[in-house]
Amino acid sequence: MNDHINILYVSLSGNTKAFIQKLTTELAKQSIIVNSINVRERPTQKKLLEPFVTFLPAFLKGGNGIDNGFKEILTTPLRRYLEFADNYKQCYGIIGSGNRNFNKQFALTAKQYANDFGFPYLTDFELKGSKSDVTKISALLIKKQSENSLAIEGSADTNA
Repeated sequence: MNDHINILYVSLSGNTKAFIQKLTTELAKQSIIVNSINVRERPTQKKLLEPFVTFLPAFLKGGNGIDNGFKEILTTPLRRYLEFADNYKQCYGIIGSGNRNFNKQFALTAKQYANDFGFPYLTDFELKGSKSDVTKISALLIKKQSENSLAIEGSADTNA
């Protein structure tokens, strides 16, 4: 298994950044390094050469997410980063977040990205995430990273 996990994310209120920091600490206990890019802090786009997972909070314009309120706001720099040089093709999944008080809009932006880009919606967490969210998502990322590594090794073996 790889000794690192790559994460691309955007954090506007600081909740997602706080969660990534907790996740980084948890994964470090298992000797896994997290390489993360917060597109708000490092907006210069570059081609991503290794597989990564994306974290995206829900920021939508008004409405209720049922019959209106689907328009993404504030998180479009992440969309542009994924579109740049087809970076989205390296993404093996997206994790959504938000505030459950917004009902149908909770994590909706991440679900929209999964649909738009064709990568899987993996799971979600609320606000800064709980300790159990950190544990659950750490385990999920280790599993996905391992699966991804096996797929890459398998495809390399068949091309040899």
